Amino acid sequence: MDTDRIPGCYRHPDRETGISCTRCERPICPECMISASVGFQCPECVRGGSGTGHGAAANAPRTIAGGVVTADPYLVTKILIGINVAFFLATFLFPAMAIQLELIGRYWEQVGGPVEGVSTGEYYRLLSSAFLHVKLWHIFGNMLALWYIGGPLEQALGRARYLAVYLLSALGGSAVVYLLTPENVPTLGASGAVFGVLGATVVLARRMRYEMRPLITMAVFMLVLTFAPGLNVSWQAHIGGLITGALVAAGFLWPTKDMGARNRTFIQWGTCVAVFLLATALIVIRTAELSALT
Repeated sequence: MDTDRIPGCYRHPDRETGISCTRCERPICPECMISASVGFQCPECVRGGSGTGHGAAANAPRTIAGGVVTADPYLVTKILIGINVAFFLATFLFPAMAIQLELIGRYWEQVGGPVEGVSTGEYYRLLSSAFLHVKLWHIFGNMLALWYIGGPLEQALGRARYLAVYLLSALGGSAVVYLLTPENVPTLGASGAVFGVLGATVVLARRMRYEMRPLITMAVFMLVLTFAPGLNVSWQAHIGGLITGALVAAGFLWPTKDMGARNRTFIQWGTCVAVFLLATALIVIRTAELSALT
């Protein structure tokens, strides 16, 4: 028996889904989901008005990873795009802001000024740099990819887990940049987080047994652009984010329902803690290396 298999919609058995009707609790696909006062219901329950007697919390429809389905499944994606756009406008009006928030290991002012960068304690740069863009084409490309890849992933994982994928991917990408990039080379952009979302989507597609060829084609194309000469992109951020997103998504999607809700949640969020500690270890190693050079 394949215990890892996602149940199929009761009306369309070939369509796997992690969402259930809030009344009868039968699995339903997006085509069969009808918005109700609480969650979603199947067409038969809407027509018949039947009930199970269970509380609303117990019947709330769940995402594939176990999160609760919400009325606006793209809300976090919209907020993240809004934050990136706000940072872009702010740096357009105040260009010096980018210098204070970009990711850089350490550097000196041209005339003997103080050392600045992550290695001197400015750890906020590891995340603030992931929301910065100074070129219009840069933010447009990243936000377009985030909308088309991130939106469906948010719908599948739920808000909290999706946000964890995004932020940990941003941190993981920055940690690899910090570790492998020369200390005086500045880096910025949401590409690490976007590649993390892509990595998580690949894991989701594999878990749900979706057709992989279109997604693999997209991933290969984006990786080709990563290493294409003359584009001046940070391959370290892309690879670091991609691996981080895939690891976090695997932790969210690997546990099955038969493990029990408590064990499933422990494994999922335990994976996040482990990935965070791994990124922290890379940051500590690089900081110690750069501090020894001071």
